[in-house]
Amino acid sequence: MLNVKLVIFLFFYVSNIYCEPETVRDNVDYLSYGNNEDVLKNPDIHIPKDEIVLRPQEVKDWPQQSLNVGQITAVSINSLGQPVIFHRAERVWDESTFNESNVYQNLDKGPIIEDTILVLDPHTGSVLHSWGAYAFYMPHGLTVDHHDNIWVTDVAKHQVFKYTPSNHKYPSLTIGEAFTAGYPYRRRVLLCMPTSVAIATTGEIFVADGYCNNQILKFNAAGTLLRAIPSFSDTLTLNLPHSVTLLEHLDIVCVADRENMRIVCPKAGLKSYIDIMEPATIIEDPTLGRVFAVASHGDIIYAVNGPTSQNIAVRGFTVNAVYGNILDTWEPTTGFTSPHSLAVTRNGSHLYVTEIGPNKIWKFELTDVYDKK
Repeated sequence: MLNVKLVIFLFFYVSNIYCEPETVRDNVDYLSYGNNEDVLKNPDIHIPKDEIVLRPQEVKDWPQQSLNVGQITAVSINSLGQPVIFHRAERVWDESTFNESNVYQNLDKGPIIEDTILVLDPHTGSVLHSWGAYAFYMPHGLTVDHHDNIWVTDVAKHQVFKYTPSNHKYPSLTIGEAFTAGYPYRRRVLLCMPTSVAIATTGEIFVADGYCNNQILKFNAAGTLLRAIPSFSDTLTLNLPHSVTLLEHLDIVCVADRENMRIVCPKAGLKSYIDIMEPATIIEDPTLGRVFAVASHGDIIYAVNGPTSQNIAVRGFTVNAVYGNILDTWEPTTGFTSPHSLAVTRNGSHLYVTEIGPNKIWKFELTDVYDKK
């Protein structure tokens, strides 16, 4: 009886958490790490002599022409090496977009009438084809899985959608109920502003849920809920899991734990259910700031932070997932402003970063720039 009451209490509690828009808060809301700006912008980086660290080098004049898009909230790479982006067109998330119960307030505007999903030429950045008009209200996350299915999250609808390569009009799987913010309870799975999705090669689905519920949900390929991370008995807590990436060979799912200003990597439970009881790897550093997005290739996690405070630089990070240490930091020549997502090509040759102000996408080549002699 006690457990039932606890679940009911948690349901009503998390369903009434107010989620702030994706705007920069006042600096006083963030931890101050001191006034030594040089220390914060140049962390102590230890690179093993036998480790090859690929640094993202900006590809100049890419894209070659303006894309004329809104806030680019997500990017992922398909099997052809083409970046696929998700943008909001004219929509902007501000303090009036949701009420205190996380209910979307602009239903009268209808769905976005423009194509919101664009497939780009990796060489020129031009739009190869697009779709997604009249389908979404407030785009957020997009992931292309190993079979070129496209998974998206709409924070206004509180839902996750799966689209197959042959059908971009109707989703083949939907998780959550339209415009209904809530908490998963028994057979009824409600989400609250889901942010990101990661898909295992075995079909399991990991959903960052998200702005309100502060958890990662694991589903089977059919969309049946398997577990929540953290569990009720776990000492781990998340504070706005904004992005997720799977490192299957390590059996971990790494999370951009945005408001906790860290990267958290609990066990994914793809290989063993016994291992899920192991404590999560936690990657923390005073220079990380609010981590907006994570992506991975091999043992490496690439991450970007967003505006945090005046003494924390906005930039990218290269992190060793095994040892949990920062190997490198990077940024374009003109710097980042508000990075929101990133993705690595499947062969590990290039990296893309998108921003929500200015609304743009960057391309980087991953190059070995270190002399190991």
